[in-house]
Amino acid sequence: MTNIDMIDRRIVQELSRNGRMTTAQLSGAAGLSPTPTARRVRRLEDEGVIGGYAALIDEAALGFGVSVFVSVKLDKQVDDALDAFETAIGQFREVVDCWLMTGNRDYLMRVATKDLHEFERFLVGRLTKVRGVASIESSIPLRRVKSGLARTE
Repeated sequence: MTNIDMIDRRIVQELSRNGRMTTAQLSGAAGLSPTPTARRVRRLEDEGVIGGYAALIDEAALGFGVSVFVSVKLDKQVDDALDAFETAIGQFREVVDCWLMTGNRDYLMRVATKDLHEFERFLVGRLTKVRGVASIESSIPLRRVKSGLARTE
């Protein structure tokens, strides 16, 4: 594990709120001058604490207003079956997030589509055809109650 002190945590918290802030702005929040702040940011990036920077996109504004959580159970939980499923899922642009899970389901995915008709086409036309899929359960969220990118404190 990386050695993270309180200043590093403050830097990470500030960047999680605004990844576009300048080094000067960040140094003020961190209580350091710009050079050591930039050095710390570079170290946090090199060590993988900061994995990258991205824009937060409103999927609905791009026409993808439906999110569906999909749980998948495979017929076998051996390495080859897991690898094959993960390779197939990696090709589906509708799948935004996918996690290997513990419990009675093997995978949990978030699927984003334009509408329920597109979700049905994805489900019936693509996901059910992936080799090794034994069962699928879908849940449609009504509204997001809390949203966060990462826990920083």
